[in-house]
Amino acid sequence: MPDPVKAGRRRAGAPSKGDLRELKILEVLEDLLAVKSFDALTINDIAERAGLSRASMYFYFSSKQEALVALFARTIKALREKSRAAADDPAPPRDAIETAMRRTRDRWREHGLIMRVAIDQASTIPEIGALWTETAEIFIDAITAILIRAGAADHDGPDGAPAVARALCWMIERSFYHASAVSREALDQAAETCQVVWLRAAGIEP
Repeated sequence: MPDPVKAGRRRAGAPSKGDLRELKILEVLEDLLAVKSFDALTINDIAERAGLSRASMYFYFSSKQEALVALFARTIKALREKSRAAADDPAPPRDAIETAMRRTRDRWREHGLIMRVAIDQASTIPEIGALWTETAEIFIDAITAILIRAGAADHDGPDGAPAVARALCWMIERSFYHASAVSREALDQAAETCQVVWLRAAGIEP
């Protein structure tokens, strides 16, 4: 006879059928966005590719916008976590900058399409706009902390670490947004250039 305690532990540690189906929907959405624009995409397209009826699809997501929010949140989760860790990274500023840029580049390499689609939709889907703004603020805090450790002035003026960090954050976002749509090589070059700019802003010779 099966041990109910062990069975319960297996159930608690394993994803449910519903979780797996939701994950499948998000994977399907990412695949479809590689061949079809978000504006042209329909909830029926997603449901059909996921092997679900329209009614079943609505059990998980009420709209394609809601599905995109979930996909974007899942995509940037690691970026948010790594950015928080970077703020407390005890490594020398040069090493911390190189690590932060490498991790950010790798995320854009893997999910650049989703990042671009989400950024494009941020003005019309408030939840995405809020997610991206929150993520940017986490990254700005990390950049600020690294700049201060490198000796940058910690004040609110235009040359203070917080203001410089904000400018660096949005420079990196725009650079990666455009480069990731061109090629892997262009993204690598953008990452290297952004790293040089960040190092110089920190007073570190590249």
